[in-house]
Amino acid sequence: MDMPPRPNPELIDNDDPEADEAWFAKARPAKEMLADMMGDAASKEMLKLKHGRPPSTAPKEHVNIRLDADIVQSFKLTGDGWQTRLNNALREWLSAHPM
Repeated sequence: MDMPPRPNPELIDNDDPEADEAWFAKARPAKEMLADMMGDAASKEMLKLKHGRPPSTAPKEHVNIRLDADIVQSFKLTGDGWQTRLNNALREWLSAHPM
């Protein structure tokens, strides 16, 4: 039967010990504790649900467009942000070709 490995004394942190069953038994939800620690206003702000990014003042429009594979591949090869660069290339073409 294998014995469990001994803890490495170099890795034991007495100031921040590993959470055990006793620690979890004493734990309380943030909504019960924050008001006493931070005040009502701050706790309400911290506990407010936030979903994703803030709304944009100029949101992008989702479109489906079919482009030649070599065009898409060329932009993708430029790395992250390729869709923004494609958008900028279209904007540049529009400014060069006014209606």
